Amino acid sequence: MTAWHVFSTMGTVVSIHADAPIARHVLREVEGVFAAFDRRFSLYRPDSEISRIADGRLALLAAGAELRNVYELALGWRSATHGAFTPHRPDGVVDLSGVVKALAIRDAGTALDHAGATTWSIGCGGDILTRLSDGAEQTIGIADPADRRRLLTAVAISAPHRAIATSGVSERGEHVWGPRPDFDQVTVLAADIVTADVLATAILAGGQETCDEVTATMPVDVLCVRRDGEVVGTPGARLALPA
Repeated sequence: MTAWHVFSTMGTVVSIHADAPIARHVLREVEGVFAAFDRRFSLYRPDSEISRIADGRLALLAAGAELRNVYELALGWRSATHGAFTPHRPDGVVDLSGVVKALAIRDAGTALDHAGATTWSIGCGGDILTRLSDGAEQTIGIADPADRRRLLTAVAISAPHRAIATSGVSERGEHVWGPRPDFDQVTVLAADIVTADVLATAILAGGQETCDEVTATMPVDVLCVRRDGEVVGTPGARLALPA
């Protein structure tokens, strides 16, 4: 028997699929994980800690340890991607949404693990984290950036990857800071959801140069849709495409 649970949070929809029913208190805990991140990190909530930093009511150095740790994480990714990923908007406002959603997914997955769920997936705003049994795989559809009502293709997730993130213009429009010189959509397969999410954004913003550097130095696979509609990717991503 499988179980589905869907709820709205952080301006998007979260869906959970498991191979067995999940206790109601566990689902409440998972929803609470997302709600807590939203309360602290949403720039759409005037009472959030990040909003108070943005409008000058709170100094960044005076923020709580959790926020400062997330900011430090984001700065680390900015260095790792040579600025293609950044926690600063063009107007200078600190915006941690580029890592917060993935962190919420990660922590929600930990809650499912602690509850004893053995096979599950969490989907949130184009990002999916899975827990699969040894040797299993899960096929995940990827939207066509030219028409989000259609599937472009599908990718099979299996070890060592268990997370997939897609960044593009089909759902949220031109939301990525940076020149976005080469791609309309980028999908990254990685072992963890934070890496997948950050690198999908970084490659979309930085283009082919960032993609080449990331795939040469990090254990990820990448599938990109060029502006002319051509689909290109690393060998691992191409091999994952269903026949």
